[in-house]
Amino acid sequence: MEINEYLLAFATNPLVQQIFWTVVLGAATIIVARIAARALRHLLNMDSNPLPSSSIIVNIVRAVIWIVGASIIIDGVYGYSTNAIFTALGVGGIAVSLGFQDTLSNLIGGLQMTFMGIIKPGDNIEIGTEKGVVQDISWRHTTIKDPMGQTVIVPNSVISKTALVHLLPANRVSVPFAVPRYKDDAHEDLSMDAIADRLIAMAREAAGGISPVTDGPKVFFSEITELGIKGTIVLQVEDPGKVSLAADAIVRAIASDMA
Repeated sequence: MEINEYLLAFATNPLVQQIFWTVVLGAATIIVARIAARALRHLLNMDSNPLPSSSIIVNIVRAVIWIVGASIIIDGVYGYSTNAIFTALGVGGIAVSLGFQDTLSNLIGGLQMTFMGIIKPGDNIEIGTEKGVVQDISWRHTTIKDPMGQTVIVPNSVISKTALVHLLPANRVSVPFAVPRYKDDAHEDLSMDAIADRLIAMAREAAGGISPVTDGPKVFFSEITELGIKGTIVLQVEDPGKVSLAADAIVRAIASDMA
C-alpha cells in the first residue's frame, strides 16, 4: 500500500509530469521532423517537381517543425508565453543580425538560388576560377565537384555576387571533325545523310566502349573546305569522368576509318 502511494505521489509530482511531457513531445517532434524530411526528399526527387532537391529546403522545414515543437513544450508544459520570447528575440534581432551578417547573407543567397531556380544539383557551373557540378545547396554554402573529382565549398553569398556561367553538361562529349567525301562500293560520293549515319555508327561504337551512351550521337555539319566536310559530333555518356576518354576514342575511330 505504501509503495502504491509512493508511486502515485511520484507520478503526480509536477516536476515529474513536466519531464514526462517534455520527453514525449520532444520525441514526437523528432519523429515528425524525420518523417517530414524523408517525405520532402522523396517529393523533391520526383521528376515532376519544379523545385531542386537541395538540402536547404529540407533544413528549413525541419527547423520550422523544431520551433513549433519547442513552442508547444515551453508554452504547454512549462507555462511560459512564447509570444514574450519571440518579442524579446525581435528586439534583440538587430544586434544579433549585425553579428551574423555573413550567415544571413549566405542563407538569403541560398534561398534565392533555390526558389528562383538559378542553380540546382547536377548543374555544371563556373564561378570565378572554380567550376564543376553542383552537388548540394545548403543554408550556408554550395558544394560542387570539379573535373578532378575534388570537392569545392563556395559560400552562397559569393555565388550571388559573382558572375555565374552555366556550362554544358559535364557528361557531354563534343568532337569537331573534318572528313573527306566518302565513296561507296561503286566509288560514288556518299550523300550527306549517309556520311552522317557512318559517323554516328563509329561514334556510338567508340564512345560506348568507354561508357554507355545516354543521348545521341548527333552530327552537325558546318562547312565544306579543301580539307573535306567539317562538323561536330555531339553525344552524352553515363560517366562524366570518362568524357575525355570517349572523345579520344571517337577521334581515333574516325582517323582509323580515314586511313
